[in-house]
Amino acid sequence: MHAHDTNDDLADTDPHDPGDGSLPVFRWRQAGPGLATRRQLREMGLRPGGAEPVARIECLGGQRWAWLYRIDLAKPKLPMTLAKEAALDKAMAARQTCRQCGRRYHHVLPISLETCLECHDGTPAAPDSYIPPALPMAA
Repeated sequence: MHAHDTNDDLADTDPHDPGDGSLPVFRWRQAGPGLATRRQLREMGLRPGGAEPVARIECLGGQRWAWLYRIDLAKPKLPMTLAKEAALDKAMAARQTCRQCGRRYHHVLPISLETCLECHDGTPAAPDSYIPPALPMAA
């Protein structure tokens, strides 16, 4: 059963939909049962599994939105492997490491700066907010 089959009164057409404009758009908390965002699927141990979104949900007047997927078509999440974990850590390290001083922070650094705040404007970093860069090995 599609979301718009049971909730026609809650949906309208989105003129900015990248497809053909036929996907229903729900307002916050009005999507009804059987639909979930990617984040909600992940919390249920599921993933879209190749299924196309069937609707959108919007909040903040359409400024924030997410695709909605049918839960009955979702598949179980794939297990984490060591290779996946290493790839994710490498990607996060790139986003958390200051390009100037080499410290890896416990949070993602601002993309616009490409450095930590201490290197950018001198704002001191708390010592427990980063991992110091590795010392070079003696030959």
